[in-house]
Amino acid sequence: MDEDLERALALSLQESQVNASSSRAISISDSEDDDDDRFQSELLQAIQASKTESSRATTQSVHNPESISQSARSTPAASFLSERAQMEKERLQRLKRVHGQNTDDGGRISPPAKRQRIPSSEIHANSRANLASASSSSILSSSSASSRSASTTAINHIPTSEQLFWNGELRPTANKHCQPRQDGKSTFRLTEVLGLKSDISFAIIASYATSISWIYEFFAPSTPVIIVAQSDQSGQPTIKNILPNWVMTVPFLRNGRGCQHMKFMLLFYKTGRLRVVISTANLVDHDWRDIENAVWLQDLPPRSDPISHDLKAIDDFPSIMQNVLRAVNIRPALANMLANDHPNLPLQTIGDLRMKWDWSKVKVKLVPSIAGKHEGWPDVVVTGHTRLMKAVRDMGLRTGKGKAAKDLVIESQGSSIGTYSTQWINEFYWSARGESAEDWLDEPKSKRAKLSWPPVKIVFPSLKTVHDSVLGEQGGGTMFCRTNQWEASKFPRELFHDSNSTGGRVLMHTKMIIATYRPKKSIFETSNQSKGKGNESSDSETEPESDDIEIQDDPIGWAYVGSHNFTPSAWGTLSGSGFNPVLNVVNYELGIVFPLYNAKDVESVSCFKRPARKYVSGQDRPWIQEESQLLRQSQQS
Repeated sequence: MDEDLERALALSLQESQVNASSSRAISISDSEDDDDDRFQSELLQAIQASKTESSRATTQSVHNPESISQSARSTPAASFLSERAQMEKERLQRLKRVHGQNTDDGGRISPPAKRQRIPSSEIHANSRANLASASSSSILSSSSASSRSASTTAINHIPTSEQLFWNGELRPTANKHCQPRQDGKSTFRLTEVLGLKSDISFAIIASYATSISWIYEFFAPSTPVIIVAQSDQSGQPTIKNILPNWVMTVPFLRNGRGCQHMKFMLLFYKTGRLRVVISTANLVDHDWRDIENAVWLQDLPPRSDPISHDLKAIDDFPSIMQNVLRAVNIRPALANMLANDHPNLPLQTIGDLRMKWDWSKVKVKLVPSIAGKHEGWPDVVVTGHTRLMKAVRDMGLRTGKGKAAKDLVIESQGSSIGTYSTQWINEFYWSARGESAEDWLDEPKSKRAKLSWPPVKIVFPSLKTVHDSVLGEQGGGTMFCRTNQWEASKFPRELFHDSNSTGGRVLMHTKMIIATYRPKKSIFETSNQSKGKGNESSDSETEPESDDIEIQDDPIGWAYVGSHNFTPSAWGTLSGSGFNPVLNVVNYELGIVFPLYNAKDVESVSCFKRPARKYVSGQDRPWIQEESQLLRQSQQS
């Protein structure tokens, strides 16, 4: 390890310790020292015993195939949950004695209510934003304010790196320049996402830019890791051993064009638990230290008995995730590991992902883009912006058509700007509304080409915002807009809005779409467009056409978080006909979509200040790297 890496790791550890003590909503009282020390000792012993038991059971199952089913029922799922439940019960009893409060655990052993680290004042707002299932609402059902306070204290007593998020959690990443965050939001550090390195039995990780020497230090040397990386100029799929126990795989890129831009992790733990992570951050220190990103993660328990393979399951989260793994060339990398030094991996085949873990509490929709040419409806609707369309429909959030149609206002925050046309932005917008791509393709091309810009806000940092950020222009090396794009005659400059983090004066690498509804007629209707609220028809006044889908009353929109920038390369370009559609996608991308139920949800999820300030014509200009002399000088030095 070189000196720079040593210093970086030391700094990261120091910052992690500082953040762990400063970011908690409720601090640990000094009066708990004696009791807490004893509890921590007992906790460490219990965890070690759990690992030993799991290891012993795994070894027995390998040597005695007939005992696999029995072992699965007792270890790791049953023993893991029972041990954790007992530790939780003992800890809450200690808290009762310390605070003199009637903490009500109700005899419950469900992990979600015990592991989420959410201040009581934020539980209601965040439960929907985090897409928690109904079981998490039991946190709110305590009989008194004092019991809620004690429960919150217990939750905050646990370090984030030891918390389990059974209902999912979306947070911004920690940033050393915004401690604490101005918006008070909880954050994730990479060490907190991964947990204890000694607990990880296997990992599959993906990133566009990767510092191998840096990320390697976050795993135990003996842990097998498959890393998905960017292809070389040939674009050919390859696998290779890059370090002991590490295999790098790269997917196919047509003509070597495009990016493997996905950022995800599948973390398999020795207890049997699986953690799924969808991120906007690359695996480089800069992304986790100097700029802001976002992370969604969810923990999944192992099934007591694996389910059988279901050929009809093609559209749920695990099925789509399995397709992603096949697309990014995981299959040969996994086979390589199994055939060589790691025959007992928790994932023996890609199909095991759905069969061996319980995905029932995962409520978000997974939206991938798979690079390549996709032809025909079965292939088109599982990738790119047409997959987004399908996800919006599945959530019951289609806008509908006709007089009762609801229009979508899209605010798209990203770090890279594309080459835009009115046709492509309207094409994406059509899918974002949940409207059929078939209907879009059936419209004459001449009519599509003449559409005006839809209600889309492109949220990207202005030159002034970058200049005024903590790191200034020298910190703008991961934000991309070109001069020839901005100055093109038909470029949508009027759609640009400034990007300012709710956390402080840092730049954001986060890719996020906030989509909210407002009543409006179809973009293809030409008669009597509404001029104001007084002329807009509400659902209660006008019935939709017979072929419309009625949207739900509760949600007011949806949000996307992931690796997709707002570009044709990321989301794809649609062509062909309604009978035989074709979607061309340049990049590999991955993100999640979930509904937003109210204005509080929107503000809780949004990483940027809203309403985003619109660029002033003639005064504002986006951050453009090639125009910055300071950045060029810093890169050359």
